[in-house]
Amino acid sequence: MAAVGVSAIAQANTKNNAEPVRPLANFPPSKWGDVFLSFSLDDSVMEECAKAMEEPKEEVRRLIMDPTMDSNKALTLIYNVRRLGLTYMFLKEIEDQLDRLFKEFNLEDYAEVDLHTISINFQAFRHLGYKLPCDVFNKFKDSDTNTFKEFITSDVRGMLGLYESAQLRLKGEKILDDASAFAETKLKSLVNTLEGDLAQQVKQSLKRPFHHGMPMVEARLYFSNYQEECSTHDSLLKLAKLHFNYLQLQQKEELRIVSKWWKDMRFQETTPYIRDRVPEIYLWILGLYFEPRYSLARIIATKITLFLVVLDDTYDAYATIEELRLLTDAINRWDISALSQIPEYIRPFYKILLNEYAELEKQLAKEGRVNSVIASKEAIQDIARGYLEEAEWTNSGYVASFPEYVKNGLITSAYNVISKSALVGMGEIVSKDALAWYESHPKILQASELISRLQDDVMTYQFERERGQSATGVDSYIKTYGVSEKEAIEELKKMIENAWKDINEGCLKPREVSVDLLAPILNLARMIDVVYRYDDGFTFPGKTLKEYITLLFVSSLPM
Repeated sequence: MAAVGVSAIAQANTKNNAEPVRPLANFPPSKWGDVFLSFSLDDSVMEECAKAMEEPKEEVRRLIMDPTMDSNKALTLIYNVRRLGLTYMFLKEIEDQLDRLFKEFNLEDYAEVDLHTISINFQAFRHLGYKLPCDVFNKFKDSDTNTFKEFITSDVRGMLGLYESAQLRLKGEKILDDASAFAETKLKSLVNTLEGDLAQQVKQSLKRPFHHGMPMVEARLYFSNYQEECSTHDSLLKLAKLHFNYLQLQQKEELRIVSKWWKDMRFQETTPYIRDRVPEIYLWILGLYFEPRYSLARIIATKITLFLVVLDDTYDAYATIEELRLLTDAINRWDISALSQIPEYIRPFYKILLNEYAELEKQLAKEGRVNSVIASKEAIQDIARGYLEEAEWTNSGYVASFPEYVKNGLITSAYNVISKSALVGMGEIVSKDALAWYESHPKILQASELISRLQDDVMTYQFERERGQSATGVDSYIKTYGVSEKEAIEELKKMIENAWKDINEGCLKPREVSVDLLAPILNLARMIDVVYRYDDGFTFPGKTLKEYITLLFVSSLPM
């Protein structure tokens, strides 16, 4: 975009130098304040925890590799390791076992196996990228009526497993489409008759299936809701508890670091209109990768995503259209000489943005990985242009067509910025080839982007509409296809469901890139589900995110 000109700032101020009318949103304040600033990490405690993990870790490794273990028990162990968030520790051993078991797979061997066991086996394979055929569930359907047999409804654990398995379905797997609807309906009808752990398991799955949940939180909930399964192997339970406590120490220190950085940058003073959501943003990034080796990556990605919050709220809830044109031009120029052309209130942010990226470029240039920083910076520039486009629509009262809205909306969903920024601190795994794969915009990336955009739209359109915004996905769909609001929302939900199928397909072997590069794509879609499934949990972080932050960073796990 060409420079708009410094005179536009004057135009932003109405006659007689009165303060312009601003689209203020009056966001709720942070629920956490400076709580996480006071944490003090004792390195010796972390070292003791790491040392204590060594013995149970080797015991679990031996269990996974045990050639005498029955195949169903081996797959159940692999499944439990997955649910407890420990797969990354034993990935080679697990894949060696799954390679062998997958080659030995014979549908006839499942003829006498119960629904629960089949479901566990199916998930163990699919979660790790092995396309076990959905035909394993055929025997539970009546061939005459093409409906599921009623007798399985008395097997609640089996029904729960069937429902969780169905979340891993691909396009064309009709039996799993049917299984999802059937199991959900039946589980909802009987959940209030259940007691104990089984009641909690069903409630949690209906609220959010494991495959759509945040990995760290799902691992923590598995302790609470699946005590019997966790206690099958003492070494696994011990390792899982030590692992969680180790991660909690590391992550509380990371949260302290980004909280201090945020406070030192004084964004709440210079741009007081923004959402103050440091723990929530850190949680969001933690959802992308929780492994200890990605500590620096989480800190970098959290800072960049906090920049995004400032930008988003400036475009959406403070600046005038003239100011936005100037700010967009400055971000496109990416030069300190543009500082004089933008409004005074946003200048501190602009300087910090440029300085932080310059420092990142300097650091990663030494390692020969500056390309990931450049990709992140260009994504920031893209989103600024996208935000301006939406602001121009709102300013003129224009309601975009749905295809037009989606094209721009995929940019303004922030997905591109977050996903590329997540790569910056991941290390050598982000090679030139890996970055080129990202830039090629593969189907799994498109699907995750679409979920990010549409899930947000479905939950925020009423709030945005009340604030006078014309650029909402629901309104664009209604305008373009002449449907009711209810029909528009249903269609967007179907698009989200189909996008999940594309993600599931993209995670299957053979893969073009490492599973470590696929994980943030899958996990970002999961975090969108966490934040937006029931409400706008980011703007109004009252329930889900507060529960998650408490569970991971406040509550301790008894040994």
